[in-house]
Amino acid sequence: MTKVAEAVKVGIAGLDIAKHPQTIMTSGLGSCIGVILYEERLQIAGLVHVMLPDSSMARTESYKPGKFADTGISHLIKQLSKHGATKSHLKAKMAGGAQMFDVKNGSEMMRIGYRNAEAVKKQLIEHQIPLIAEDIGGSRGRTIEFLIDQSCLKIRTIHEGTSYI
Repeated sequence: MTKVAEAVKVGIAGLDIAKHPQTIMTSGLGSCIGVILYEERLQIAGLVHVMLPDSSMARTESYKPGKFADTGISHLIKQLSKHGATKSHLKAKMAGGAQMFDVKNGSEMMRIGYRNAEAVKKQLIEHQIPLIAEDIGGSRGRTIEFLIDQSCLKIRTIHEGTSYI
């Protein structure tokens, strides 16, 4: 009997690391972004579930680093490095950033999904990590699971089915 590898589950504003044969996943991606950083050679990946674009939005001094794009990606890079990953070998994939509410007045502040996606891309550029693929926007929630050995992001979108990037 073949043993099915465990899936490392990452909660909202969380982050974690997984190594093959594990997979790593998160659910509840509406306007949030699931960012995968991975190194193919070591078959290791990390996932951060970003809720908001920038830690300057924090209302308290104490918060989970994964909550914001700037602190979450930096923290995930450090965690991957502790597990032997080399920053220059990391690649990224991301999904989420939906517009979950109908915004009539066009307020930029209410376009959280779009702003999250832009903040993540900015961080990836600053850290010189190439973004290999993305599934961003729309108006439906997503669940993602990264298949480490295939460097493949499985995306289940509500009422739309499953896709792979």
